[in-house]
This record gives sequence, structure tokens and C-alpha cells, in this order.
Amino acid sequence: MKDERTAAGGAEPLSPRRVVAAVAGGVYDWFRDPARLTEGRMSAALAPYEALFEPIRINRLELRNRIVMGPMGNVGMAEPMGRPGDRMIAYYAERASGGVGLIVSGMTPVSWRADPSYAEPGGLSLFPRLDGSRACFSGWKLLAEAIHAHGSRFFVQLAPGMGRVGSPECLLTKGRLPVSASWNPNWYMPKLPCRPLTDLEIRRLIRRTGRVAADLKELGIDGVAIHGHSGYLVEQLTDGAYNRRLIGCYADKKRFGLELVRAVRDACGSDYPILYRLDLSAALRETYGERLDEEPALRRFRSGRTAEESLAYVEALVAEGVDAIDVDLGGYENWWLPHPPNGMPPGVYLACARLVKERLAASGLRSRSGASVPVIAVGKLGFPDLAEGALRSGAADMVLLARALLADPEWPNKVRSGRIAEIRPCIGDHEGCLGQLATGGTPHCAVNPRATFEHKLPRVPVRSERPRRVAVIGAGPAGIAAAGVLARRGHSVVLFEARDRIGGMLVPGARPAIKYELRNYLAWIEDELERAASTADLELRLGTRVGAEDLAESDFEAVFACVGGRPLVPRVAGVSGPGVVQAVDLLREPSLLGGARRVLVVGGSDVGCETASWLALELGCKVTLIEALPELMPRSCQANRGYLIRQLDRAGVRLSTLTRLVAIEPGKARVERFVDRLRPLGERGGACDPTVTWRPILAPNVPNPFSHRPRGHWEPGEIDAELVVLACGLLPEAETVRMLAKAARSADFRALGDCERPGRVLEAVQAGYAAGLVL
Repeated sequence: MKDERTAAGGAEPLSPRRVVAAVAGGVYDWFRDPARLTEGRMSAALAPYEALFEPIRINRLELRNRIVMGPMGNVGMAEPMGRPGDRMIAYYAERASGGVGLIVSGMTPVSWRADPSYAEPGGLSLFPRLDGSRACFSGWKLLAEAIHAHGSRFFVQLAPGMGRVGSPECLLTKGRLPVSASWNPNWYMPKLPCRPLTDLEIRRLIRRTGRVAADLKELGIDGVAIHGHSGYLVEQLTDGAYNRRLIGCYADKKRFGLELVRAVRDACGSDYPILYRLDLSAALRETYGERLDEEPALRRFRSGRTAEESLAYVEALVAEGVDAIDVDLGGYENWWLPHPPNGMPPGVYLACARLVKERLAASGLRSRSGASVPVIAVGKLGFPDLAEGALRSGAADMVLLARALLADPEWPNKVRSGRIAEIRPCIGDHEGCLGQLATGGTPHCAVNPRATFEHKLPRVPVRSERPRRVAVIGAGPAGIAAAGVLARRGHSVVLFEARDRIGGMLVPGARPAIKYELRNYLAWIEDELERAASTADLELRLGTRVGAEDLAESDFEAVFACVGGRPLVPRVAGVSGPGVVQAVDLLREPSLLGGARRVLVVGGSDVGCETASWLALELGCKVTLIEALPELMPRSCQANRGYLIRQLDRAGVRLSTLTRLVAIEPGKARVERFVDRLRPLGERGGACDPTVTWRPILAPNVPNPFSHRPRGHWEPGEIDAELVVLACGLLPEAETVRMLAKAARSADFRALGDCERPGRVLEAVQAGYAAGLVL
């Protein structure tokens, strides 16, 4: 387990500032160290996992083990008026039954008045409510009872507000400006100002937090967690990057956080556990370097809280009454840091946890109950050996898992019993969980189709009353999901795959080193198919292409076509000539690169950007990436998008949006760029600068009164390229589907996945699972 606290080649401890620099700056090329890649494997070298399952106390509350389910946005999971209902209760109960020691809820507002971005029009709520309404109390009580019934403990994460990172729609729907610590720009719409809360409003928030905590204690909830990280309102009032107040009580950056803790202590007594979550630093300097001084949108945030100041703040929090700490890095301007996507390293913030743990040990501080103060490590710790090693080494006292428990609620039980190969791994794509929040969805999971649907979908699928003989054609994500559930329901299933390996588009997608979690998932589905074949009537036939004649002569009663899509080929001159390759083909067979060193990637989707990263960072190519739209990866989760764009920029990949391919010629490509006054708009420094990652792309259904369409004209240009790599998307294999449907005759026929509608792992797994349930 690498320790960023020591300098390379020596044992001299680094200063807190340099630890932050090493961690935040090391997330882009970490994979060059083979040992770090090893940490991201689902291995069982440290079994039995005694440290993970040793009991621990927070204040006087004993937990059965040291595994914490971290807060994830429970947006849309409660009833419309904010009461926890069947969906939310079943979701958390499933994780409790999976063996986790402590569950921390997602963000729960303490007030609906101070921050106008919380409440929806008509008094409806995206968030669970706990603001004095007894109409909601019964749901919370039932939720706590369900969690306790399985032996877990439950904390509610209290959020005084979202501040400048809340929805700007409150201006349009309520005529109210968003709020913050000072006059700050709204993150979603930077031209929309957020007004400073008054001292009176802040004091009301503090009193309200104490009142809510008292209600929670009475309802049987075991403790509270204060949401003090990632750029939300608590952070805005406690970090100089956002709090630039010169006068008044809350010009003191520590005061708001300390008074929140004091309010909870006064309302709930000395024995009620308080967990505080903060980031060691917003890490803006470490993320953007000189651009922090150059970019007007970033410049105002230069005076952020340092790591040393954060450590002093931790000491003050513990002295005031905090019983446990968890710590990470970053905020909304570098959203990938507090929400690590698939490319970031395993155990990314262990060095930060160790810093806090050592500081508390050196100061001799203990909680007011006299107990030690556990430090909880966070950040891609869903790898049993890594999590166990973190506890054994003393880097942390507990480990927090979030998305790992979305993917597999049974993670603790499987680890405890040594069934590591059975753990369904998270793939870090964020499309089912975090990515849903910006588009009006509710969190679920790309690889676990039951996640947040536990109230509707039974853990064991109901057996079919009429088992059938079923052909599933194509062993990509949709086909595998369908075959697995069909076999468990008693059907006789034959799964055909034309290639010599299952996985479909997952196989080329897992080629880059940063896609280690996808490689884990590929290994899991291979093992899962073997397990299904040993317990159910499931046969896998690799290297078998199914044609119309095969189906016409078969006795299958149902046919599921999961034959995928085909890469789109742009209609430009030279596209069928030498020196042109599809990205998926190059990822499957890297030898197609030949001796090319100057490479043009056409298409700024996830596939194009990941291919460009792989070519530049792993194969040493000089890469240019072009995209005809104004933004790269416009439909991707902001955490994944920001991380990958920042990685490409640091690697020297030339990024150019509003640039379209015209023709391919030997050694070069002809393009057209959208320019204004001879300056390309889609290049660094332009009006549509593709390297900007400190602001998001708004969903198309969110009206932005400040938006404007770029004006200019198209001008011809050339790009030197020995190889052109096409990443222009997929088209459904419609003709193949029509041929198979015709040949299937009277069989129940369904088309699933990319062959019906190209999409992501999320849509493919959901489609396969749903189809398998209804046959």
C-alpha cells in the first residue's frame, strides 16, 4: 500500500501541504506503478479479515464491525412529501442485512427555508425531510427499526444547505437567489450570484440543526453525521475560498462548524455520537496550478483552507464534541476528487486519513466521552485486501464504502466468509448513481439492477411456471444479464457468443490501465456464468455465430437477440483507406497501431476520450482529439468527464471541439474549425474551451437564461496524423435483428441492448434483467 506521506526514495515524512499535492496530483498517472494496480484487484491474500470485523466504539455506541456504508444521494428515494417510504426502507435494510456495521444516510436538509434550492415547487421534495414535520417522523422510525433488525447502526447525515452548489432553478421557480457564505457564483450558472446568508439566518440554521438532532435521537436514530465537505454550505462557511466575510461573527472560518457541533451536543447530550465529514483541502491549486491565478472563474477561490488549517480545525471539532472523522479532498470545481470515478486509484485518500489519525494521536485528544476518535478512510476501498491492509497498517480505524455497497449489498458478508470471487464489483462509471442526480433521476446501479428497487424486485427471482428452452445470442452485458436470470428462474438457456470471450464491448473498454474496475467486472461475470452453469440449466457456446438457418432448424421457444451494435463510419473521403481504424478495433488489437506516433482521434465521447488517454499515456503517442459538438463527453457524469479531460490536458493531448472531419489523406486529415475573429472557439482559451472542468454542462431540460450560442464561421484546416482513430458512436445491428426475428418464426423474440438501442452498461444490464424476469 503506497504511502504518499513520504518522499520518493526516502522515509522523510511530507508536510500536510505536500501530502495533498502528492495525492491530488497523483491521480492522473498512478497506474504506471504496478503495485497500485495490484491494490485494485479483488484478491483474498489477507483472509481471514480480522481487522475489518473487529468491533469498535464511536462515543459509547458499539458497532459490530469497522465497515461504514457511506452517504449517497438519496434523491427521489423518499415519498414526494419527504417521508421515508417502502423504497428507501428496503434499500437501507438490504445493506444492513448484508452485514455492514454502520449506515450513514444521504444528505438530509435541516431546514427548507434558509436554502431555497432544496424544496421543489408545490411543497414537494427530492430529499427526505426531517424539519419538524411529524408526518415524516413515522417513516424515519420505521427505517431505523428495519436497519436495527439486521444488527446495523444508523446515522443521518445533516446538511444545513447546498449553498452555491444548489439548483439555480430556485430563481426561476421561486424568485429567490441561491445562498452562500459570501457573494459567490452559482456552480451551475456562474453568472447567477448567490447572496450571503445573514448572521441571523446562520444562527437559525444552527438552532435548527440542534432541534433536528434531538428529533432523530428520540426516533431511535443512533447518531448524526455533519456534511462538512465537498463544497456544500458548511464548507462554504468554513473555508476561506468561499467565506470572504470581513466583519460579523462568521468571518471566523471555524465558528459555524463548531457551533453546529455545540448545538447537537446541547440538544442530545454527551453520549450521542457525532461524525463530521470534511475535506483536508479543496485542492484547487493542486488541480489547476497557474490557471487558478489566470482564470477569472477560479481566481476568487485562491484563499482556500490549507491542509494544516484543516488539521487544526479537526482538533477544534474534537474538542467541541465530535466523536469520529472522515476525510477526503476536493469540491465542485474538481468534482472528481470527492467522487472518484473509474480512472482514479484504489485507496486514493488513505494518506489523508493517516495524517488526521496521527495528528489526533500526537495531540492526545479524545472525545468528550473519553473514547478515542475513530478516523474513517474513504475513497475506492471496495477491495477487501486493501481495506483490511489499511486497518492493519494503522492508516485508519474504519473504512467507508459507498458505491461498492450499491453494486453488492452483501459485500461484508461475502468478505467475512471468504467468498471474494462472488463480490459483484463496482465499475466506477457513475452512470447509475451520481450521474442520475443531474438529470432528474434517482440513484441506482449499472451492474446491480436491483439497487434501489429492492422493494419491488425479490432477492431470488421467482421461478417460471412454464420453463422454456431459450437462445440468448450475444454474451455482452445485456445477454449475460438475461441468461443469468432466465437460468435462475428455471429456463433451459443456451448463450451464444461469436467471439472467443464473453463481455462484448466491455472487452475493448477494459483495455486502458485506468479501467481496472471494469476488468474486475469482466472477471466476475465470467465466474458468475460458471456458477450459474453449475447450478442451473445454462450452456455457454463461445466462438459460435448464430445465423438464420441455425434458428430456423432449432427448437428454441424463445430467442433473445443481444448482438450489439456496429461502429458508425462517417461519410468522408478516405475513411475506408489505410491509416484508419475504429477505436474498438484498436482497443481489441493494439497491434493495429503499427508504428504510428501521430494519432488523430475523431469523436469526443467516453470511448474517444479514453482511447486518447490510453494512446498518450500508455503508448506514448502524440494525440489530437476532435469533436464536432461544443463539449466533450456531454452526456457523461461530471466527475468522470472532468477527471478524464483534466488527465488528457495534463498529458498534452490537443483537444479541439467545434471541429469536424472533412477528409482523410495520407499523413493528414482535413478538418473544419468553428472560428470567431480567426480564433478557434473550441480550443484552449476559446469561448468553448474544452479544457474547462470547473463548471458543468447543464442538462438540456434545465433552462439557462444566461446561455448563448457561439457565433462564428467554419474555416478549413489540417491535422498531421499517421493514424486516424474513429470513435463516432454505435448504430444498432438492425438488419441482423430483422433477419433473426424472421428466422425465429413462432418463438418469443426480443431484441436487447445495443442492437435495439445503443447505450451504456446501465441500460444493457437493466434491459437484460427485466426481460429475463418476464418470460
